[in-house]
Amino acid sequence: MENPVAPELLKDYTTLNLGPTHPATHGIFQNVLKLDGEVIVDTEQTVGYIHRAFEKIAERRPFYQVTTLTDRMNYCSSPINNIGWHMTVEKLIQVEIPKRAQYIRVIIMELARIADHIICNAVIGVDTGALTGFTYMFQWREKIYDIYEQICGARLTTNIGRIGGMERDLNETAIRLINEFLRDFPKVFGQFRSLLERNRIFMDRVIGTGPISAERALNYGFTGPNLRAAGVDYDVRVMNPYSSYQDFDFNIPIGISGDTYDRFMVRNEEMVESMKIIRQALDNLPEGKHFADVPEFYLPPKEDVYTKMEALIWHFKIVMGEQDVPIGEVYHSVEGGNGELGYYLVSDGGRAAYRLHFRRPCFIYYQAYPEMIRGSMLSDAILTMSSMNVIAGELDG
Repeated sequence: MENPVAPELLKDYTTLNLGPTHPATHGIFQNVLKLDGEVIVDTEQTVGYIHRAFEKIAERRPFYQVTTLTDRMNYCSSPINNIGWHMTVEKLIQVEIPKRAQYIRVIIMELARIADHIICNAVIGVDTGALTGFTYMFQWREKIYDIYEQICGARLTTNIGRIGGMERDLNETAIRLINEFLRDFPKVFGQFRSLLERNRIFMDRVIGTGPISAERALNYGFTGPNLRAAGVDYDVRVMNPYSSYQDFDFNIPIGISGDTYDRFMVRNEEMVESMKIIRQALDNLPEGKHFADVPEFYLPPKEDVYTKMEALIWHFKIVMGEQDVPIGEVYHSVEGGNGELGYYLVSDGGRAAYRLHFRRPCFIYYQAYPEMIRGSMLSDAILTMSSMNVIAGELDG
């Protein structure tokens, strides 16, 4: 008598490439799915389609010129990337920037966090079939970009700030736009929340979709909203305060089940907390300079470059990367829009980093993606990916 064949071996499975050409995978995520009908039995993801070798490029550039690279990591909240890099170099050269510059940085980073969460949560709505919230909320992301433009002249890839402080102080127009945003956005945001948070169709799609436990999230190295949605109240702004975050009163929203609904809700609550932080920073903005007295790293004002020899010399030395830094090894992290964004910098005393590593939260999240969608329906795969806020530029940095 022949040996019986195991029933699971007789099944006819389907292999499906979810990406990289799927619109929701940005042309660079490939997920090879093994399907039993519409149920995901197994999956394997591929990364590296747009790998741009940011770290190696940065090791060949002066510290001043790395800012434009950090812009292109999480481009949904690029100012946080910029400022995190500046603070890393400031830690290496042991520079303390003025309180006013620290508060301005907080305002900018929290605006960037709101912009990042607007995109993530609005897209979650789109992936459940609700387009209205997306088109409504995107107008307010543009208003945040208007504020960026007043502060630094750019909108998406901002190149904002400088090593040693801010390129320029907040002008009256920027302050007016921030105040208008804080006045008007809460009403619009409330309408967005009421559209989805208790919407039965939306809730049926997202509750229980793509869950991950606190233990598994910690094992993978999750941080940010994805970890907090699983019930762990870890936030870099509180655990390792930087840029005077210890001066502000705000809460850390956490979830329970770590599913798509909890990730959506945590980000919504974080936008509320970000607005509270911005209001406190604006109302208590210290007097003083917006940059530290470090002429060897901080670009002098352009009018001085045109009229003063000393300023011209410093400008030349900084731009051409002729200023050595101390020998040392530092790690600095900030609470990015989607988790702990860290910079590990090793200096041999030269004009560029000897070794540089970016801790990109998206790269860590994506490792857990197969576990989070295994056993779910095909229609939930994209929804789970969106709720993880996997940003292509950061994943393949």
